[in-house]
Amino acid sequence: MATGEAAGRTRRIESEEDLLRARHAVREAAVLAGFGLIAQTRVVTAASELVRNAYVHGGGGAMTITHLVAVGGRRGLRLRVTDHGPGIGDVDAALVDGFSTGVGPGHGLGGARRLVDEFTIDTVVDEGTTVTVVGWAS
Repeated sequence: MATGEAAGRTRRIESEEDLLRARHAVREAAVLAGFGLIAQTRVVTAASELVRNAYVHGGGGAMTITHLVAVGGRRGLRLRVTDHGPGIGDVDAALVDGFSTGVGPGHGLGGARRLVDEFTIDTVVDEGTTVTVVGWAS
């Protein structure tokens, strides 16, 4: 359980270049939070999947990175990725590997969920989607 958090920094996701900038921002935040190399790779990969989904399926959006500190001093990151796209009609199906509404292999949401410690998704059809993930340093 988080006991403290630093103010989050929000980045717009509106272009292909923003996808790369988002990855770099998450890696930098993970390094600052004391994540080891494997934990960095996991959270950066999850972020990459989520921001790509927001860009490709949601028409763009935003990602907020928030530093967390848990009881005992454990450090983590919360990533909140939002879009105002069509939403997800069947979340359970979207989390299954192989499900895709585009041309990709369909590993994005399910893969991201497996890479982080906490995963929530809020979606409303015709209004958009917010995916919030938390990764803890290890």
